[in-house]
Amino acid sequence: MSTISAAEVARVAALARIELTEDEVERLAGELDVIADAAAQVSEVVGPDVPATSHPIPLANVMRDDVVEEPLPVEDALAGAPASEGGQFLVPQILGEDA
Repeated sequence: MSTISAAEVARVAALARIELTEDEVERLAGELDVIADAAAQVSEVVGPDVPATSHPIPLANVMRDDVVEEPLPVEDALAGAPASEGGQFLVPQILGEDA
């Protein structure tokens, strides 16, 4: 059952300002029709006994407890920096801004 016509594909392509040849319009109409048919087949099996899923494998976030701790001392944070000044990272000027 054809649900997407070549005219619809051409209209949407024109709205999106996508230039398509007639061959491309025909090919895309067929491909989009196959996709629409696949979606329709999925909709046929959906029922109250079929749970909705967003992923084929059940997923669960693994989260640790959010524990407030003392922050890293500035000296330790800057220990591996190539250069620092006044407790901050010192980086080269890149935009020609005045320091």
